[in-house]
Amino acid sequence: MAILGRSARRKAPVEPVTLKILVAGGFGVGKTTLVGAVSEIKPLRTEETLSEAGRPVDDTEGVEAKNTTTVAMDFGRITLREDLVLYLFGTPGQDRFWFLWDELAQGALGAVVLADTRRLEDCFAAVDYFERRGIPFMIAVNCFEGADRYPTDMVRQALDIDEGVPVLLCDARDRESVKEVLVTVVKHAMARAKAAREPVTT
Repeated sequence: MAILGRSARRKAPVEPVTLKILVAGGFGVGKTTLVGAVSEIKPLRTEETLSEAGRPVDDTEGVEAKNTTTVAMDFGRITLREDLVLYLFGTPGQDRFWFLWDELAQGALGAVVLADTRRLEDCFAAVDYFERRGIPFMIAVNCFEGADRYPTDMVRQALDIDEGVPVLLCDARDRESVKEVLVTVVKHAMARAKAAREPVTT
């Protein structure tokens, strides 16, 4: 009877909620690295070696040791809690693959826009994309070695984004740093969704 009693007290398996998060930003900013840093499965990558023919199209100036490019997406998965699983979709960073963005954005809860302060203008297009489509997003500044670090308020001002958009400094190679970014974007997106459901009082 005691064994039966212990079995009865065991928790029923939890069916996790799955959420889709996009990871966007300019070419060579660290999107593939970020997804790989936290994914609990082997990330699906669609990287190809940069060809000489593609170099005039892909702006590689200022990109450290970048000899591959994502041509479709990166995909990874992380369990934040027993009941919460994130599916991460890294978007291609080059303009010529932007036709894929609309497909990837369908059903996304929110997005992380990864930024490099040495080439901050490279993330303008991603910010504009999510603003136009009303997709909640945050800015994660990837702190590359040797790059100047700026206060988040200065980054916010340079990108001309609303006060409500979270801005964090991070290391795309570090699992705990990336987890903090993902927790922040989920909280931000859920807060936005809750605010949208609340009735407007006059």
